[in-house]
Amino acid sequence: MRELVYYVAVTLDGYIAGPGGEFDAFPVEGDHMAAQIQRFPEAIPTAVADAMGIERTGTTFDTVVMGWNTYAVGLPAGMTSPYRHLEQVVFSRTRTEADIPGEHPNLTVTDEDPVDVVRRLKSRPGKSIWLCGGGQLATQLVGEIDRLVLKRSPLLFGNGIPLFAPGAYQPGTFEEVSTTAFGSGVVISEYARQPVNENRN
Repeated sequence: MRELVYYVAVTLDGYIAGPGGEFDAFPVEGDHMAAQIQRFPEAIPTAVADAMGIERTGTTFDTVVMGWNTYAVGLPAGMTSPYRHLEQVVFSRTRTEADIPGEHPNLTVTDEDPVDVVRRLKSRPGKSIWLCGGGQLATQLVGEIDRLVLKRSPLLFGNGIPLFAPGAYQPGTFEEVSTTAFGSGVVISEYARQPVNENRN
């Protein structure tokens, strides 16, 4: 079955963006970037990858899911379909595709339950599904996350959008798969969900 992978940059104090959705403080230069591009080339916006000559191998992700606020970050720059090389699903209770100017290929806006949508996506053949953000959506999908890939930057925000928003208590255990520290100060850690041991006392 396909995996849902929460791959995201996060500060040392657990924020994926500032209070207004700001994310420009996260370092985009340094030795960690080459590793990210090599492992997850599909997570680079289509226009940026094209401009930089980044080849998308299609080996990791073929679908991305995100909340409206995460998606809307690119709208002022005219990025109506930021990852048009992927199947894009945007969740919103108040917005529809009619709110998007111009064309937006390979993108669907839905008010369906994210859990139902992700379970349906997982049941189809394909590659992994990238959970791009934000914290509210991650909390809704916490029980469906199979893998966490956290790009921890040596930053403190003090306030902002957390990695997971407060939500229902859903305990889960993840095993560290790998951790790599880079000269830039960024540490990338990967964790895989462990199966629930129903026989454990």
